[in-house]
Amino acid sequence: MSLATKTEAESAAVPRDDPRRSWAAVFALARFEARDLLRYIPVLVTLVLYVGYTAWTLFDSKEGMDAFPALQDADRATQSGPLLFGIALFVCVNRCTLRSRRRGTDQQFDVLVMEPWRRTVAHVLSVVPFAAVTALVVLGEFTRQALRPGAVGHGSLAELAVGPLYVLLCGVCGVLLARLVPSPFAVPVGVVGLFVLSVFISAGTSDAEWTRWLSPIVGENGGNTVLPSDLIGRPAAWHALYLTGLILLLALCAVLASGGRTLSLKAGAAGALALTLAGAVGQSGGVSPELAAAREQVSVTPQRDQSCVRRWGSPRSSEAETGGGSTYCAFPEWTGRAADWAGVVDRVQSLAGGTAARQPLLVRQRVDARYGLSGDAAIDPLTTPHQVTVDTRWGGNRVPEFAVAVSYVLVAGDESKGSELCDGRVVTTMWLALGGASHPMTDLANVRLDDSVTGSAYVLAPTSGLSMTAGQTDVVRELLQRPRGEVTASVKQHWTELTAPGVSTAQVARVLGAEVPKGAKDCEDEE
Repeated sequence: MSLATKTEAESAAVPRDDPRRSWAAVFALARFEARDLLRYIPVLVTLVLYVGYTAWTLFDSKEGMDAFPALQDADRATQSGPLLFGIALFVCVNRCTLRSRRRGTDQQFDVLVMEPWRRTVAHVLSVVPFAAVTALVVLGEFTRQALRPGAVGHGSLAELAVGPLYVLLCGVCGVLLARLVPSPFAVPVGVVGLFVLSVFISAGTSDAEWTRWLSPIVGENGGNTVLPSDLIGRPAAWHALYLTGLILLLALCAVLASGGRTLSLKAGAAGALALTLAGAVGQSGGVSPELAAAREQVSVTPQRDQSCVRRWGSPRSSEAETGGGSTYCAFPEWTGRAADWAGVVDRVQSLAGGTAARQPLLVRQRVDARYGLSGDAAIDPLTTPHQVTVDTRWGGNRVPEFAVAVSYVLVAGDESKGSELCDGRVVTTMWLALGGASHPMTDLANVRLDDSVTGSAYVLAPTSGLSMTAGQTDVVRELLQRPRGEVTASVKQHWTELTAPGVSTAQVARVLGAEVPKGAKDCEDEE
């Protein structure tokens, strides 16, 4: 056999490179690298903290406003949890990618069948299990909020996807940095640089609001406004598309930097760039004229988007006793909360006297949506008699604040006169609001701006609140500490006198059998 024939035969005996076997090796290396990442203390600690803290919040019994979540806000709340975990992955994935260079084994890898760019793909894929774990945690966190009895609204899958995409992006950035700057000293500079860049682009301006959407996680600055789901106005789907394209682009750039020069890789990088640009352009549109008009309508004429129901707060109430019951108007996502509002109205009216105890009220849910999620504008009081405003938030301090609004509408006639209550009617109003509460002294502190139960303070309400003098506070505090039935009977008996305009705090105290504070003054007297 000739030498040429022998060489050809030996070459034929050597198995050809099977692409399926090559990718199987890539996946095997990715599994190894994923397990190896768990050996790094930063990854393990931040992962345990993230999962552990989220699990603790799932089983923690929420109180106050946390017991009544709005799912259109709860989806965004899942995005801040993976922040430290993503940074840890960025650092440790970079270190894993540089392992062969750090240990001087690059030369040995050069003689292996697997090309360097395939090893880069394996490092990128090693981050996927951690993104999957993040997705499970996010799903569990949101599901728990959705299952709470007081939950309202609708969440967004695109908002929920931000957390896992952020984790994946951090890992990919670590691989890319290792391929572009193969030095361990690049990691601290990269972390600081990414932080400065995110702060810069997140700040944005009123003239360039789109810049903040270049950041992976985009929060909302400003107030605690809860809007209906269809008025949120966040380009969540476009942002998820932008992050997906950016992850693919950076991953393919890392592969190309490792020597991958196939046509499919270059075409993929071009497609990822187009995807990223499409997402960036789509999320930079700002508030559309249609959305601005819808927000204006909800803010000015909410009745056009609401449905109303008549309810009685107490099962024992009848139409004859309550004048036909009160009416509760709410946006579609909040219609199930009318029972909670009716319970507060019934409690307040059960302490009132005269016609106020039977006066039907119109409770209307209102929100100022014109400034979006970042707005926190005060809601103007209603001037229509016997109408009460209720906020889109509920639970915690919102309950006694709503009770205050109901009380001063029953005492003064309408919301616009609540801020004018500077006489002894403040005592009557606060007794109605707090006298039937389970923890009246706690509610007294919670409803006051300075969280106190002594001295003068401003009392909060869904619209305009009212001012309490130190003397009025003393009288209210004494009434709340006395037997409820005794005070209720006195209030009902002397209702006309207690709600007469101009009645002084001293007169109210004497009528109700409370001690008249020394130097008791009303707001008008202090002026």
